[in-house]
Amino acid sequence: MRLHPLLYRRSLEEFLKEDLGHGDITTLSLGLSSKAEAVVRAKEPLVVAGIPFVVELFRILDPEATFEVMRGEGEEAAEGDELLRIRASVDALLMGERTALNLLQRLSGIATLTKSMVEAVRGTRATLVDTRKTTPGLRLFEKYAVRVGGARNHRMGLYDCAMIKDNHIKAAGGIKKAVEAVRKGIPYTARIEVEVRNLEELEEAMEAGADIALLDNMDVSTMRKAVELAAGRILLEASGGINPQNIREVAETGVDYISAGFIIHHAVWKDINMKLL
Repeated sequence: MRLHPLLYRRSLEEFLKEDLGHGDITTLSLGLSSKAEAVVRAKEPLVVAGIPFVVELFRILDPEATFEVMRGEGEEAAEGDELLRIRASVDALLMGERTALNLLQRLSGIATLTKSMVEAVRGTRATLVDTRKTTPGLRLFEKYAVRVGGARNHRMGLYDCAMIKDNHIKAAGGIKKAVEAVRKGIPYTARIEVEVRNLEELEEAMEAGADIALLDNMDVSTMRKAVELAAGRILLEASGGINPQNIREVAETGVDYISAGFIIHHAVWKDINMKLL
């Protein structure tokens, strides 16, 4: 997955401003003007994600910076492996180090966990997708890391898929009324997903013409019955409480998609450092 820098450069600038404030008083006091080289290295096994953001961040600080990528996006790295070499002004390297590492560690953690859960469903028809349970301000980056880890993105926000949840259904007066109203208000290219809690609601969603049914916190036995009931007439997405321990069993029910906020909100930062040579 490749993102154009226009989509994230402003965010990177804000990340730098948060840390730099009125200026790095330590680095600026040293009065350094020379160029230097730094190496970014994994300190534990991981799946790499975030190198393009690190590159762009240092280009903001030093437009003449050059880079040698040792491990690309989605590649596995072992403890001690070099991920990236950076040649730039010393002050740029010192000022950007922490922000760059924070982002790289976070995204590599997400990609690593995601890849392990993608591997867990391999051989089934299920595709792992993420959710909107992301860190405010980091959604683009975190969902990018999910893709690097081998899963797919669910909707990016409230604007790219009509998803009718329990509160929408209650407010509209039922699934059928909600689907009919939403169908009239969205572009003809958009799909409608309906959250259902039982087989009766699944039947109602299908009759209403929904494109996707989200099986909300259903047990595995009920999911299997939902797959039989749907018989390919509607896409089925399992959601709720998905984790590494149960994802394989859920995938084997025959659902089309499994959405898991776990791959983002339970991802642990990976240990990565950056040292001047």
